[in-house]
Amino acid sequence: MSEIEILRLPAAMSAFGYRSHASIYGNVKDGLLTKPVSIGARSVGWPRGEIQAVLQARIAGHTDEQIRTLVDRLHAERQERVAALGVVA
Repeated sequence: MSEIEILRLPAAMSAFGYRSHASIYGNVKDGLLTKPVSIGARSVGWPRGEIQAVLQARIAGHTDEQIRTLVDRLHAERQERVAALGVVA
């Protein structure tokens, strides 16, 4: 199994160059960033690979619609990985 690193909100904000958490959650709401995963009772974060995939798409000049398609694919891949573990999500 490959190692997965979870980025907490400050690290995700830093990766995108955002100054507020509203920017991150606005992108989630708009389908331009994957939804965070729960890592505790009151803690969430984003898999580093998903953050990197969205950043690479931005750097490549992809449109918002292309990034939404990417985010949908990343969510589907996340669900496939969970299903492969036999965990009910």
